[in-house]
Amino acid sequence: MATPGAARSVSENEAWWKSAVVYQIYPRSFADSDNDGIGDLPGIVDQLDYLQELGIDVIWLSPVYRSPQQDNGYDVSDYQDVDPLFGTLEDLDRLIAAVHVRGMRLIMDLVVNHTSDQHPWFLASRASREAPTSDWYFWRDARPGTVAGEAGSEPNNWGASFGGSAWEWVPERGQYYLHLFAPSQPDLNWDNPDTREAIFAMMNWWLDRGIDGFRMDVINFISKDPEMPDGPLNRDGYGDGMPYFSYGPKIHAYLAEMKRRVFDPRPDTYLTVGEMPGVTPEQAREFTDREHGQLAMVFQYEHVFLDADGDKWTQRRMSINDLRDTLAKWQTALGDSGWNSLYWNNHDQPRVISRYGNDTTYWRESATALATVLHLHRGTPYVYQGEEIGMTNAPFAALDDFRDIESLDYYAKAVGTHLEEPSDVLDTLRRRSRDNSRTPMQWSAVPGAGFTTGSPWIGVNPNHSWLNVAAQRGTPGSIYEYYRALIALRHRLPVVVDGNFVAVHTGRDQIYAFRRHLGNTTLTVHANLSDLPVSFDRDDLTARDLVLTNYTPSRSGPGRLEPWEVRVHVL
Repeated sequence: MATPGAARSVSENEAWWKSAVVYQIYPRSFADSDNDGIGDLPGIVDQLDYLQELGIDVIWLSPVYRSPQQDNGYDVSDYQDVDPLFGTLEDLDRLIAAVHVRGMRLIMDLVVNHTSDQHPWFLASRASREAPTSDWYFWRDARPGTVAGEAGSEPNNWGASFGGSAWEWVPERGQYYLHLFAPSQPDLNWDNPDTREAIFAMMNWWLDRGIDGFRMDVINFISKDPEMPDGPLNRDGYGDGMPYFSYGPKIHAYLAEMKRRVFDPRPDTYLTVGEMPGVTPEQAREFTDREHGQLAMVFQYEHVFLDADGDKWTQRRMSINDLRDTLAKWQTALGDSGWNSLYWNNHDQPRVISRYGNDTTYWRESATALATVLHLHRGTPYVYQGEEIGMTNAPFAALDDFRDIESLDYYAKAVGTHLEEPSDVLDTLRRRSRDNSRTPMQWSAVPGAGFTTGSPWIGVNPNHSWLNVAAQRGTPGSIYEYYRALIALRHRLPVVVDGNFVAVHTGRDQIYAFRRHLGNTTLTVHANLSDLPVSFDRDDLTARDLVLTNYTPSRSGPGRLEPWEVRVHVL
């Protein structure tokens, strides 16, 4: 049995997570052991052999903390307990042990930009300015010259991500508190050393319990400009505060303190990945620098906003050139000094096969082509549950089918405030809603998709009748079996982990091509990311060097790629 998460193709002085493949589980939708319609921790334990067979090294567990579930667990009311929806602390201990026995590791979501408004820290803070946690959140008086509590008296004009003002009036305290997301998610004040002390103590408590690191939710938001100036107005009449909290003046200091207080004293190496909306390549390189950085890697958003025009709800056409140039830019910018996280899907993004691929005519081909391009870049790849079988966006029929707080807020604003056609807004939700990634995992063709025999908390995609694990596992040529081969290739070839990256220009806009070099080994990827065949000059690549393809090699000649065909050569 391999040691948990052991690196298989990096040198001894390199971090284990560089050769790893991470699998994100959204517990609410993964596996329901008690058939109440909501996934749970025992259900995850039941499916660990499946993940081990796939070749997964690390499981990232989305929040299972105690929570009112206003934002599906990203509103935490107790950081050191498990919500009864998912099980108990003992269930989580059993999961950690079962993961480790199989040679894998487990990381948890760390949601510490904000808490739930039901967290005891906040309940005490809002009740009295004399409470021990009084200054653990951002409290501000009304804008001078205004009537406190009335519209227009908020401390600044910032809007919240889930709609409305970023400030909420509390009469009993006579002040506003800041919430960059929903009013039920007040922002923690990291400028208070007592706040940081409590957070670091909680993190150490989890590491002592046996977890192997954290994925840190919007962690670049924790340092705010103390002046909190007004931002430029958007179409809803609120200011954009991103310039004042996405890369605040103390962000590096706070993350350095976290590293020093939590991770450095420990003999083991932990995976720390920071979700950082708006981060630039230069900033990401600073955060992940192998000598002086504070994190192992960051999640950036640039490549998943290429099909958005100004905001996530306004769609524009994305070209292959846009995608190629963006991914190559991040590969080059982080180079040897930083480290990339590689992902298409997560709990906040629509399914990539329906977004950047072709989920009908070339469902299998586009799923496997996109997977190959992603996994063979330099960085650590992430697989979101169901991605490995090609799960698609869901055909939501009506507004009642949606559950996501962000999506419901967008509909209310678009229809109620901006008077857009309800049918048009529903079409937008079908394409862009986070609920597309949150429909239940499709294990089999039975009713409930093998996820539950009860009534699922959100509808099952009807295509589970043919698109499911049971239909693909062990089936040659399936998306699942292709993922297994792709992950095995990464584990087998050191060039995938340690090789440098060079973009290749073929003169064909449909093709994304690149090389990876390490010593005397060169790995070359050519991917046709379109619905049309394409020819180009590739005389230097022979069938003898071909190590992976999603087509039968004999179907196309050496200078032709079929729709969504990808070929990987090692020279």
